[in-house]
Amino acid sequence: MRGRRIAFDFGDVRIGVAISDSDSILATPLTVLQAQSLNLLSELTAIFTEYEPVSVFIGEPKHMSGESGDSVAKVKTFGRLIEETFGISVIYVDERLSSVSAQKKLKDAGVNSRDSKKIIDAMAAVAILEQGLAIEKLT
Repeated sequence: MRGRRIAFDFGDVRIGVAISDSDSILATPLTVLQAQSLNLLSELTAIFTEYEPVSVFIGEPKHMSGESGDSVAKVKTFGRLIEETFGISVIYVDERLSSVSAQKKLKDAGVNSRDSKKIIDAMAAVAILEQGLAIEKLT
């Protein structure tokens, strides 16, 4: 199905957001939201209104062993918020190593560690989105 896909790297402090093009070929960082912001729902609404995603991927925190991490309940609550507010199903994607992958990409691009802190969450969302797109192509 043609249309944009969106991904979230949910954290207690920040939520990284990435978006694909309408052909689901390119995944790019979009923004970083503050998880505790009083305006979070309106910021999400603005994003969903502007980009009209057809699929939503959210990183599911897992330990290297494959067991679910302690943050899964918070991620699932965020996912339910997305589903109930925007009427779109959420697909959870194993996010192991997404931050490591993001840090490596930024380092390879010559971004210093201080500057990378500002966008690492959005880059982690890119890794989640890329993984989600790959899964979608297999189904």
